[in-house]
Amino acid sequence: MKLTMTQQILARKLGLDEQQAVEQLRPGTLMVVDVDVALSNDVTAPVAIDVFRKSGCELCDRNKLAFVLDHFTPNRDIKSAEQCKIVRDFARDKQVDNFFDVGTMGIEHALLPERGIAKPWSVVIGADSHTCTYGALGAFSTGVGSTDIAAIMMSGKVWLKIPSAIKFRLRNRPTKDVCGKDIILHLIGQIGVDGALYQSIEFDGDGVRYLTMDDRFTICNMAIECGAKNGVFPIDDATLAYTQESCNAAFDRMQAGDDDAYARVIDVDLSAIRPTVAFPHLPSNARVVENLRETIAVDQVVIGSCTNGRLSDLAQAAKVLEGRRVHPHVRTIVIPATNKIYLQAMELGYIRTFIEGGAIVSTPTCGPCLGGHMGILAHGEVAVTTTNRNFIGRMGAKDSYIYLASPATAMASAIAGKLIGASQLED
Repeated sequence: MKLTMTQQILARKLGLDEQQAVEQLRPGTLMVVDVDVALSNDVTAPVAIDVFRKSGCELCDRNKLAFVLDHFTPNRDIKSAEQCKIVRDFARDKQVDNFFDVGTMGIEHALLPERGIAKPWSVVIGADSHTCTYGALGAFSTGVGSTDIAAIMMSGKVWLKIPSAIKFRLRNRPTKDVCGKDIILHLIGQIGVDGALYQSIEFDGDGVRYLTMDDRFTICNMAIECGAKNGVFPIDDATLAYTQESCNAAFDRMQAGDDDAYARVIDVDLSAIRPTVAFPHLPSNARVVENLRETIAVDQVVIGSCTNGRLSDLAQAAKVLEGRRVHPHVRTIVIPATNKIYLQAMELGYIRTFIEGGAIVSTPTCGPCLGGHMGILAHGEVAVTTTNRNFIGRMGAKDSYIYLASPATAMASAIAGKLIGASQLED
């Protein structure tokens, strides 16, 4: 195959065979593509709605829209309530079926795959940078601005510049204490925050089969953190099993292209990766947690977000906490990514473990990840979090400090009261 996976997806969308795609989908080429799903949230949708209304255009296709009220929801203040009301009123007026409010909403990038709205081979465009999450399903998905979503509302289409691509050839099985978060932090640390600028990062190799769908969602979610346009995994047995459950549909398989279709090929030995933490103030500032020599006291731990709020993430955290309690000086906040995940965690006993262990459990929300609510940091405070960004001021005060970690590392740090790996906890 002479095409990257991104090119394969776009070629199918445009009705091109392989040779036509090789000729017409060269990196840097501008194309107009039909969109399957246009996503926005309570922060970005009001801007798109305002631009759409001022255009005087008719809505192209209400079935292509998805509105998820998740960032400042449940509303933290009057301004966020008004933002949500704009979206709520528009969704009702236009009869948008894929509208998710309190009681039905979840964190958007966990909710859309769960509901079968994001699918393999689809083009998903979202007014949120972490829309790249859906590449785990073998979709082309990327983030845009709110005005681009307004244009999709009018036309059903988006313009794209075809990205060149980097292939990560994954080898071997990760050790049992390493998850998708450790892997993507390691990779970002390896190539830097601009190491894949406007490129697709695509994954291949025998190591792919050892990664769960939750691992893949986490890895693709953070593709933007190394500057990538999108991230993509093959469509394989794991993908097909997931989509059979989420949308009861069958899809063609997809594999990465030949090496010469890629601008760069990077070999990665998954068995050599150790639990990894990104130090302030960049996701690329990655270090192996077990190698730390300094003591870093922790004030707050957050386990959740579109990166790590899925059931397997809560399972990791609950396993570490079981039979223990969080440190009395550490505020520990657990946020299931969707209501379905919340219920599953409750049925499996994870919620009881968290509460009895001294943590709190929140309704699904992006909340603290973007410094919105449910866990704002004060001056000088330190957080260990499973979220995806640790920029200056991201979760509160500009002189606070954010360490990105896996759920297991985050919970171990909550228990110890300092940054530590799960394997370093004393019995």
